[in-house]
Amino acid sequence: MSALQDHLNEVAAYTASSKEEVEQFRLKYLSKKGILADLFAEMKNIPGDQRKAYGLQVNELKVNVEEKLQSFQSILEAAADATSGGPIDLTLPAAPLPLGSRHPITLIRNRIVSIFSRIGFTVSDGPEIEDDWHNFTALNFPENHPARDMQDTFFIEMKGGSDSIALRTHTSSVQVRVMETTKPPIRSLMPGRVYRNEAISARAHCFFHQVEGLYIDEGVTFADMKQTLLYFSREMFGAETQIRLRPSYFPFTEPSAEMDVTCEICKGKGCNVCKYTGWLEIMGCGMVDPNVLQNCGIEPEKYSGFAFGMGIERIAMLKYGVKDLRLFSENDIRFLRQFSAE
Repeated sequence: MSALQDHLNEVAAYTASSKEEVEQFRLKYLSKKGILADLFAEMKNIPGDQRKAYGLQVNELKVNVEEKLQSFQSILEAAADATSGGPIDLTLPAAPLPLGSRHPITLIRNRIVSIFSRIGFTVSDGPEIEDDWHNFTALNFPENHPARDMQDTFFIEMKGGSDSIALRTHTSSVQVRVMETTKPPIRSLMPGRVYRNEAISARAHCFFHQVEGLYIDEGVTFADMKQTLLYFSREMFGAETQIRLRPSYFPFTEPSAEMDVTCEICKGKGCNVCKYTGWLEIMGCGMVDPNVLQNCGIEPEKYSGFAFGMGIERIAMLKYGVKDLRLFSENDIRFLRQFSAE
């Protein structure tokens, strides 16, 4: 009886992965010389009081074997149907993988760089951790300027108590590095990430991205700056785009201006996005202050130039109609998938 129980356990645990293995299993148990034939022949040697129990177990074994065979055959037939299309053609192209999409900030950054590269601007880069000289002093920031306050700047505490190292608050620090190491003429863009200690909201963040531009040469005028920025605006927003320059103040430019473009949404007619003015502010600009040129070793009597700076997120919000700045840094796949992989 114990041998019969062993056969039951063996059948329950048996697996097969090919027709050959299934056939071997059938012959082992169901052939004329198989295990079940021997077990039925052994019935006459079983004592009469045990014969009924023995017969029930042999029948149970037979049923289990037949069910197992049927299960194996169904699986193998289904697998055969799935591959009945013939041999695989290895020359056929593979199933395409879905393409990812570039981040909207990257798309706008690349587009800005591409537009200015057509008129001779190159790209310059610099460190995100800056010293006081490159981030403030060389750019004509007085010591009591609000931008030096802890509410605006992430200062890095150094050994000895010095607070002259900070996360850069603008990419203007790269302009200083370029002017210190390059002899005019200079025509360069400075894209990068910047940091400011501000409350995070739909319109502000503690980090964002800027593109700043610098043009230094002999005889550069405010008119050159205006025409350059008009060209950029029309390339970015459309040929009908108009610009206006409003007087403003920046420590490192004089005169300084804020530049507006006609609203992308209403085309200058007035809507809730532009607060019914028809204009949207996109950047600050101005003529480089002679003190900044002198601080960087450039003769202000010989050279002049202009600088401008814009937030990439600001341009992306206008271009794509995004109303919440935080979406650009939350890595929500549902949001990012909306932008084409250019």
